[in-house]
Amino acid sequence: MLNLAEDEPWRVVAHDFAHLLLNYNYPLTQGWFDEGFAEYFSSIRVGDKQVEIGGDPELGVPSKDIPANQMGTANQPKPLTELLNAPVWLSTSELFAPQRDSSGYREGTRHTLFYAQSWIFMHYLLNRNKLQETGTYFDLVQNQKVPVEEAIQRAYGMTAPQFEQAVKDYFRSLAPLFQAQNATNPAARKPVYQFPTSIGPDDIGASATPVLEVDARAMLADVTARIPDRRERGMKDLQSLAAAPNDNEVAHRALAWAHIQRKDFNPAAEELSKAAELNPRDPWTRYYLSVLKYRVAQTNREPMQSLANMMQDLRAVLDWYPEFAEAYNMLAMGRVEGGGNASALESIRAAIRLSPRNEQYVYNLGEIYLSGKKWDAARAVFERLKSSSNPQIATGARRRMDDMEALKKYGVQPQRPVEALNEPPPISKETSVAKPKSVAKPEPAAREEPADAEATRQAAQKTKPTEPPPATGPIQFVKGKLVSVDCSQAPSAMLTIAAGAKTLHLHTRDYKSLTVVGADAFSCEWGNRSVSVNYRAAGKSDGDLVSVEVH
Repeated sequence: MLNLAEDEPWRVVAHDFAHLLLNYNYPLTQGWFDEGFAEYFSSIRVGDKQVEIGGDPELGVPSKDIPANQMGTANQPKPLTELLNAPVWLSTSELFAPQRDSSGYREGTRHTLFYAQSWIFMHYLLNRNKLQETGTYFDLVQNQKVPVEEAIQRAYGMTAPQFEQAVKDYFRSLAPLFQAQNATNPAARKPVYQFPTSIGPDDIGASATPVLEVDARAMLADVTARIPDRRERGMKDLQSLAAAPNDNEVAHRALAWAHIQRKDFNPAAEELSKAAELNPRDPWTRYYLSVLKYRVAQTNREPMQSLANMMQDLRAVLDWYPEFAEAYNMLAMGRVEGGGNASALESIRAAIRLSPRNEQYVYNLGEIYLSGKKWDAARAVFERLKSSSNPQIATGARRRMDDMEALKKYGVQPQRPVEALNEPPPISKETSVAKPKSVAKPEPAAREEPADAEATRQAAQKTKPTEPPPATGPIQFVKGKLVSVDCSQAPSAMLTIAAGAKTLHLHTRDYKSLTVVGADAFSCEWGNRSVSVNYRAAGKSDGDLVSVEVH
């Protein structure tokens, strides 16, 4: 939300927008690179006929991160050029330290030497055409684990001190331009770099879509409720707009999202049920219905409810917005739960392509590999993630590598203490409703009706039934005819097997982890197949499966 009364209001969000461009288009790098790019980008000034870039990005930009400055008191923040005129800089090794990672950054003030040096280093790399060498540097430090100073020498052909001196000399060469930019008279300001605009005012068209006043108020309240220090006011406005006589769909949907974020699943389901009644084809409602099912399953550690409807909703959302990475991620995990490993891999790879820095998606790729018994591929993923700067991801990756031998040997995961289950990562860390690439969106076409919200509400209230303890007797072997497979309580499955005059009902708690011979993976569609099974008897005609061989 921008204040259009300000001169060049978009400049206050240019830095954050640059981070979005990186997050959705560029592999994970180090903090100095991200912040240097964001600062360089945020210096852009776009006119009708020309664009200029490369000036001091913090000069003349309203500060949103220093409360005293917003009030017009205290010391005004220093331009980056003034910070760089200090006699001592951070050493290049310190600036390039791997622990400075801003992929999930939360920034305070940017008027520090770290930001100033990151900016001028990026300035140097861009304008000395050294991005190819920088790619080599990141390969060395991030993939090959080469120490920083050695990687600088090998990538740039100079030592770390020589590299720092080259950047300092470059900064001094631009001093006259920076001094002109700092001039109090705007007419005396000179751009550092300038080029013509690719399009002008005459090339741009505009259209207007009428918005009902009540919808506009609900949209504004939704935004307000997402700002921490304004959340209470926003929630009150939403509750008023959702009540009679307004009964506004946008307000119901926004309240549902707020409830989901707090894991208040029952009221979230009720709000989504009301929103779906008012507009059954709204793609955001269909998306939030899917998020609700996903979060309920994560929190309660149980299968996703109404899985077919959830995947139908997600496909409709992706038809409407094909660059929605999180929708692909949830579709992937829904597909793997339904036994469709190949389609799950296709979806999670699409999510990673659209959001290459999201390590949770990479973690989920490893889980899908494990589900499909692709041990080497899974190990490569978790080996990469075990050194993640995200402690949950790193812990989860190390744990999955430890679990892998048990999965391979016994087809089941080792049991862990209950408290340990709450530590490493849920299948998806956080969902975001930001649309980083597309601005305009088409009206959704008439598609399948959304998943029934009442079923979603009941799923949120449902308590997972307690399963009987596993059988502990000796392993028995039998050959017979597989009559049917019941996966209605996925991932549990019940196999009915005819063995001579006897009919067995054999249960597996997780068919995705069951050892299968003679087929690539377990299938809920099997029937009328000759099989050989190992099982532990739990009664005269039932028991727990250990393995199944399909003939």
